[in-house]
Amino acid sequence: MIKDKNIYDLVIIGAGFAGLYSLYKAKLANLNVITIERASNVGGTWYWNRYPGARCDVESMQYSYQFSSELQEEWEWTEKYATQPEILKYANHVADRFNLRKNINFNTEIKSAKFITDKNYWLLTNHKKELIKTRFCIMATGCLSTLNKPNFKNIESFKGEIYHTGSWPHHKVNLKNKIVGIIGTGSSAIQCIPEIIKDVKQLYVFQRTPHYTVPARNAPLKYLKGKNISNMREPIGYDNDLFVEEVKYNYSSFRLKAQNSVAAMALPINNQSALEVSEDRRQHVFEDRWNKGGVPFIAAFEDLNFNREANETAAKFVRNKIKSLVKDSNVAKLLTPNYPIGCKRLAVDSNYYETYNRSNISLIDLKTDPIKEFSKDGISTSKKCFELDVVILATGFDAMTGTLFNIDIEGKDNIKLKDKWSNGPKNYLGLASSGFPNLFTVSGPGSPSVLTNMIVSIEQHVNWIFDCIKYMQNNDKSFIEASLNAEDDWFKHNQEVSIDHVRSSCSSWYIGANIKGKAKNFMPYVGGYSKYVEKCNEVSKNDYEGFILK
Repeated sequence: MIKDKNIYDLVIIGAGFAGLYSLYKAKLANLNVITIERASNVGGTWYWNRYPGARCDVESMQYSYQFSSELQEEWEWTEKYATQPEILKYANHVADRFNLRKNINFNTEIKSAKFITDKNYWLLTNHKKELIKTRFCIMATGCLSTLNKPNFKNIESFKGEIYHTGSWPHHKVNLKNKIVGIIGTGSSAIQCIPEIIKDVKQLYVFQRTPHYTVPARNAPLKYLKGKNISNMREPIGYDNDLFVEEVKYNYSSFRLKAQNSVAAMALPINNQSALEVSEDRRQHVFEDRWNKGGVPFIAAFEDLNFNREANETAAKFVRNKIKSLVKDSNVAKLLTPNYPIGCKRLAVDSNYYETYNRSNISLIDLKTDPIKEFSKDGISTSKKCFELDVVILATGFDAMTGTLFNIDIEGKDNIKLKDKWSNGPKNYLGLASSGFPNLFTVSGPGSPSVLTNMIVSIEQHVNWIFDCIKYMQNNDKSFIEASLNAEDDWFKHNQEVSIDHVRSSCSSWYIGANIKGKAKNFMPYVGGYSKYVEKCNEVSKNDYEGFILK
């Protein structure tokens, strides 16, 4: 594809799992490619999110690449749910094993991207005001990579330390015998709180909305290490009774189950309705899922995500668990959500609820006692002043669109992406947006992305993009753009399929509700991973129907 040595065939922005695999595919295709990464190393979200207790909520042997059978066989995870350091080690291993670093520019941030119509290339500008030209651009910028930092009054006056879980320091943070306040009780806080409570003198948890979480039941993975294995079992959402060798032996069928699933994960699925079984049977299933742990809990019955009455049976079960685990009934009540389970991303924890039985933790309900302002000594609510040494912001992210909006992206006819998406992100398949030719997004809004096992979704997206580029090479095409009609139809479809789904039933970052002024649309595609893949394959088989190529 190289015609002008001063113009790259492809620039990839981001060196997380999406960026690394995109770079691997680009090198296989002999493209003149460079990856640009603002961090000093690979890993993306796992480079930045290194707060105490950070780990993946997808089983490690599923949260891994499948493009290389050799990589699958050689890498050995140590725990059912991998920790952040181990996932980061894996990302570094991939970068080194496939010799990717030489094509990555670290410590570099892209500030703007402008499509030059008459030249048919993208002009990128980095933080040093250096210019980069490229035929194609892949935004591998991640869905959860721009921090949500609420603008608390007088926050700059606080004399203690302030940390955000999404941008944790690389050095060890000393919390020993300190008085700490943590704002937020979402997934990051749920993982962080049981860890930091071991060190702090006193922990104040400032909660706006309680969150559903189920126990991870994390455990070391079991290895046979060369011993003979007989009657190997096929894993269907593996559990702790399986040896790693059994999973690897059946990896192909294991992965196929994930490809044909709603969430790109091989989960143990129960095709029964929660409303069509006896109360005893229903409680037995919930108890079994609770004891085994992890996100398979939400697949305990097939109708939990679509039938509100069925969902309530699962929500009630978890509420009763909270009541039984937390000794103080008033604290238990504050920790108990009153919305459908699964509406917000279901968290996975290690003794989160039990932590509130300790003497050095206090829960502050921000709905009845909101934060008024910061002072040099701590935080004042409407009722009380809390003297603090450290404040931790576990306030989440500007999801799906935040990082894209941080780059001044300008397409044809001087259209800015931020302006075009001001009423909600409209694109085609989560891959491309009308008015922005030769620009692809990986796991963007309109794709299953955060509702799935992200690495599986990433590989599917990247494979589709490079099949498209190859098609263009073979057919002498240098320009591709999503059509406005296809984009409108896909956006409409995405909103329609979300109406009856439990995930659209409450206020969450899925609809941008956590960011003031952000348009409220359901951003990820909730129709299911396998159905989404069918649509993508149909589009490519029909010569990229819905796209304009020339």
